[in-house]
Amino acid sequence: MDGAVYVACLGPEGSYSELAASKLVPNGTIRLCSNFSAVFDALESGAADNAVIPIENSIQGGVLQNLDLLETRDACACRAMRLRIDHRLAVREGVRLADVTRIYSHEQAIGQCSRYLDAVFPHAERIFTQSTAKSLSMLDAHSAGIVGAHIRAPGVVLSAENIADEKNNFTQFFLLRRRSEGLPARGRTVFFSAVCEHRPGSLLELLRRFSARGINLTRIESRPIPAVPGEYRFFIEIDGDPSMPNVQAALSEAREDCRSFRILGVYD
Repeated sequence: MDGAVYVACLGPEGSYSELAASKLVPNGTIRLCSNFSAVFDALESGAADNAVIPIENSIQGGVLQNLDLLETRDACACRAMRLRIDHRLAVREGVRLADVTRIYSHEQAIGQCSRYLDAVFPHAERIFTQSTAKSLSMLDAHSAGIVGAHIRAPGVVLSAENIADEKNNFTQFFLLRRRSEGLPARGRTVFFSAVCEHRPGSLLELLRRFSARGINLTRIESRPIPAVPGEYRFFIEIDGDPSMPNVQAALSEAREDCRSFRILGVYD
């Protein structure tokens, strides 16, 4: 490294991930990656000091690919932020909406604008891209994209209004560092994954470890375990500083209770 702080995130230029990275590491040098796996690769290899990923949207829930990657890769969350999402329809200058037969954008953006698309483009094909900004490169006389309101591109016109179904729309982003360098010692929030014993009441017992100590759970989400049909991994977020004795005790007991347990982040 040359003294600069390098931050990997999903590209291309203009993506929401790039915008989040610029806010989380204002003086960082951003390295844009073609997909989320490549973002983790850059962090693990040392090509980046940090990485930024979206982890949850207020409308569509967890970003499932990133939950799975965070579970298995050498990374942990050390900061978090919520970014307001403002989706705009993008077309090339002179293109009429009546001529649009294809809509390009990230899967989550298309899902978040489904009511608008059903009303305005009921017969248009919806095609997923790696990011919202990537849809700009796909625009032609018969296509439109969904991009962030912050996008500025020559020859591209954005809709005057936010086209999302829910205007109060936020995505939570994580700032990651290498897990092998150690988890943050302090923070207001702990995020972890757990696989409970496959028997009645095991999840309830896990959650009681926290409620008994007055620790609030702020998020719980389940994901199927691919190699074990019918069993699930739980992703859980709690309000609590891991340096506090009650939080330490609850996490320690939770680890003992579970077949698999991994702290994925400590952050404010």
